[in-house]
Amino acid sequence: MTDMKRWTVEILIAEVDRGTYAEARLYDEISDDLVGIGIARRYPTDPDIPEIGDEIAVARALNDLGQRLLSTASGDLETVTGEKVLLTR
Repeated sequence: MTDMKRWTVEILIAEVDRGTYAEARLYDEISDDLVGIGIARRYPTDPDIPEIGDEIAVARALNDLGQRLLSTASGDLETVTGEKVLLTR
């Protein structure tokens, strides 16, 4: 294996009213810092189990971060190739 790179994802979680807010922040070595956001809302009839809200909000934030990273990569490829790029997988 060649040289390894280290990218770090920091997860921030906050309880807001009947919901949970999460941010997934990516820090890489080229200052391409991206933030994904996720929100989970609890209905009044749902049991109050904060861990479940955390899991849902964080999963959504990571998913959003992944989509933003694909979009950034698409833009970088378009700049290099001069052609339209659509990364779907």
